[in-house]
Amino acid sequence: MSFEAWTIFALFWVVFVTTPGPNAVNCISNGMSLPFPKAMLGVLAILTQASAFLILSALGITALIAASPTGFFIAKLIGAGFLIWMGVRGWSNASKPAPASERPARHIYLHALAVATINPKSVAGYLAAFSQFVQPDVPVWQQMGVIIPTALIITTLSYTGFTLLGALMGKAALGAVFNIWVRRVMATCFIIYGVLLGTSTAPTTKG
Repeated sequence: MSFEAWTIFALFWVVFVTTPGPNAVNCISNGMSLPFPKAMLGVLAILTQASAFLILSALGITALIAASPTGFFIAKLIGAGFLIWMGVRGWSNASKPAPASERPARHIYLHALAVATINPKSVAGYLAAFSQFVQPDVPVWQQMGVIIPTALIITTLSYTGFTLLGALMGKAALGAVFNIWVRRVMATCFIIYGVLLGTSTAPTTKG
């Protein structure tokens, strides 16, 4: 991969992972309600998902899934339902104290992994990256040696930033009422993402 191609890919990935979505909302929520080291488990889960999707994309698996209307329809309905359920649950629990002590590390990690996996941006974003930036005349795994570290480093910085933002918001003297409404806004975002996912169409690559 040339330096110019790498620069374009890096800029694309910065926009891809910094555009607010379910992952960002979840990281902010974790930062607000959990000790920062524990909240970072959410970022670790996102990196797990990103690593898996990068490898699967290189193998053409995500393209195969996106090409199957039935598989995509089922996956998007499950994902939409999960996000909407999280939003409704988050709204109803917004006035309750954050149950930090009741959330074991395993739950935080698996919850973030589920959010990242059904993120409506994921398949479209990874397919776009591979259709636009991977050169067909160069061995794919040679290119992965550049693409994967770049993507993971940028992803780490982005979602660590969102988690830190949540931690700063949680520690600021905002007042109980404002905190409730912040949590309700984030819950509403989950519902909106779920509706958008449920009504989305299968991503396509350029022919």
